[in-house]
Amino acid sequence: MRRPTSEVRAFRPRATDADLDDLRARLVATRLPEAETVYRAAPDPRRWEQGVPLGDIVDVVDYWRSEYDWRSFEDRLHQIGQFRTTVDGLGIHFLHRRSSRADATPLLLTHGWPGSIAEFVDVVDQLTQPVHASTPAFHVVIPSLPGFGYSDQPTTTGWGVGKIARAWVKLMGKLGYPEFVAHGGDWGGVVTTVLAGLFPKQVLGIHTTLAQAPPGLAAEGLSAGERAWVEETRAFWQTRAAYAKQQSTRPQTIGYSLVDSPVGLLAWILDKFAEWTDTDDSPFETVSLDRLLDNVTLYWLTRTGASSARIYYESHGGVNAFDTELRVDVPAAISVYPRDIEKCPRAWAQERYRQIVRWGTPERGGHFPSLEVPDYFVEDLQQGVAAVLAAGKR
Repeated sequence: MRRPTSEVRAFRPRATDADLDDLRARLVATRLPEAETVYRAAPDPRRWEQGVPLGDIVDVVDYWRSEYDWRSFEDRLHQIGQFRTTVDGLGIHFLHRRSSRADATPLLLTHGWPGSIAEFVDVVDQLTQPVHASTPAFHVVIPSLPGFGYSDQPTTTGWGVGKIARAWVKLMGKLGYPEFVAHGGDWGGVVTTVLAGLFPKQVLGIHTTLAQAPPGLAAEGLSAGERAWVEETRAFWQTRAAYAKQQSTRPQTIGYSLVDSPVGLLAWILDKFAEWTDTDDSPFETVSLDRLLDNVTLYWLTRTGASSARIYYESHGGVNAFDTELRVDVPAAISVYPRDIEKCPRAWAQERYRQIVRWGTPERGGHFPSLEVPDYFVEDLQQGVAAVLAAGKR
């Protein structure tokens, strides 16, 4: 294995006290709307029919202002190891933790929106240093997508999923990992699929929670449960994806609110955590309030509300869009969580992923499994990658 190049440098960002004081001042001065008109007593998921309930936002803002500790999250990122390098003219930030195991496999983890590297900080230790010697170990690399977190914000168009996938191959090469396995969900799942389709010589195999079927497949032959998946996914895109339409067509417009108002940013992101997690009422049934605020505060301090939204603009249409004809021939492990927003039947997935070596349907979990069910997520990822590596021995 080659050593990392000198172009990779350690990175230790630290928010200024002035920036944190400004955040608290803005939270104190927040102007809130009146309460929603569909109020119901908790617990009741219908409380969220018009978006984030006023009572919930008041509680979270109060905690964010008076008790939340950003420095603790900064310290955690430093403990894992943070770095920056330049790929295709853009500064890319990433976490990198090597395993002490000689048989460890390089593993690239890619987040999505409205997530960030915060999605994976609680699973790094288990992935790099598993308790049992028989469990796969990994050298873990977690990049921040372009326009997210501490990665640079692109100043020109072009940074869609294809260019990101090409950048990730170059990044892994700089770290001395000419071959690797990859995992992702949400946009990270799309990037992971593109990686596998375009770079089969570098990508040993993939694990994803977002299988992407080719368009136009018929529902004949699907089970009743699979038909329900198809209908749920169709209903999501028809009635619950206004955020995606906004960000794919007018990311700059929504960006002003996301960069100027911390509560506006919080509500925009919290709404998705509430709807996309496997919970009965509140996302905080499974996701730590501190970890969600780590995620939101990272967006706030890096002023990436607008730039992160542009991944929808870049990848939902035009020359940078996802190639619907892309085929994945490397081994793939796919897990479909019950409360995720897109669920693809296996028969449909096989039309793109031509070598599915493990197919999982967990009993619990939603769109953010590394935060909702971290222990299960780690075990599923370990077993999935083990199956991928066994099938693809070269």
